[in-house]
Amino acid sequence: MVKTALLFAGQGAQTIGMGRDLAETIPTARAWFDRANAALGYDLATICFQGPETELTKTEHAQPGIYLVSWVAFQLLRERVPGLTFAAAAGLSLGEFTALAAAGVMSFEDGLSVVRQRGRFMQEACDATRGSMAAIIGLDMEVVKAVCAEAGVELANLNCPGQLVISGEAGCIVKACELAKARGARRALPLAVAGAYHSRLMATAKPKLRAALAAVPLNLPAVPVIANVTAKPHGGPSEIHSLLVEQVTGSVLWEASMRHLLTEGFNRFIELGPGTALSGFMKRIDSSVQILNVADVPSIEATVKALAASA
Repeated sequence: MVKTALLFAGQGAQTIGMGRDLAETIPTARAWFDRANAALGYDLATICFQGPETELTKTEHAQPGIYLVSWVAFQLLRERVPGLTFAAAAGLSLGEFTALAAAGVMSFEDGLSVVRQRGRFMQEACDATRGSMAAIIGLDMEVVKAVCAEAGVELANLNCPGQLVISGEAGCIVKACELAKARGARRALPLAVAGAYHSRLMATAKPKLRAALAAVPLNLPAVPVIANVTAKPHGGPSEIHSLLVEQVTGSVLWEASMRHLLTEGFNRFIELGPGTALSGFMKRIDSSVQILNVADVPSIEATVKALAASA
C-alpha cells in the first residue's frame, strides 16, 4: 500500500527563475502568481522570475517567494493528478507554513501574508545582530552538540545523518567550525545567510510573529502536519500558533520528523517547491522509499508520469 506525504521547501531553496517556466506555460500557475501579487501589493512574481539576486535573497522576499512557488507546485500537482491523496505533510522551517496551508489550517493569502511578515521580522533580527550559520558534514550529533556548547552556538537544523547546521554569533561560528574540523568533520562550511536563524539571536522576531499569527484564523489540519520543533503532528490551533512561534529560535528536527513518518508507514514522499534539498535528505535517511519532486515543468511531467506508472 502506498502512503504519501508532501514535503515543502524551506529558505535557502530560492533561485532566480523559480516558478517562471510554470507561469509561462500553465495558465493556472500564472493565475496564482497574479493572485499573490494582488494580495501583497507588489510584484513578488517578477522578483522570483528575474531577481535581482540582492532582492530575492532578502528574507522578506525569499520566504514568501518560496511559499508561493511551493504552493503553485502543490496546486498544479492536484490539477494534473486529481486522484492523488496525501495523508501527511511537513515543511522545512518556513515550509511548515506551506504544509499547514496545504492541510487547510490557513488560507493561501493568510499564509502568504504571515510568511512575508515572518521574513521581515527575522530580517530585522538579522540586522540587529552579527549572526551566521554553518553546515557540519560527517560528525555525529553528540560531537556537534559538544562543539556547540564549547563555542557558544546552537544546533539549528538536524537534517539527515551526517549533515547538521549550527547557528550563532559570527565569531563563535568560526570557532565552532575550527573545533568541528579538529574533531574529524569532513567539512565545516559557513553558509551564505543573512543571520543566525533558529537560534536565540532571532528572539526579537518571536513576539512580532506571535502578534501576526493572532490575527490569522487557524483551523484543524485535514491531515497530520509535522511540527519542526517536536517532530510530531501538530494539534489544534492554539498549539499550532505556539509551535510556529517557538520554531523561530528552536531547532528544526527534520531527520526525526521524517523518521516519524517512516514509522507511520509512509513510503512515498513528494517534495514541492524550488530545489531538491529535501529529496536529498530523504535519500540519506531512507533510500528505499519513493521520492518525487515538483519544482518546474520537467519535474512535474516526470512526477505525473511516475505517479501514473505506480497507480
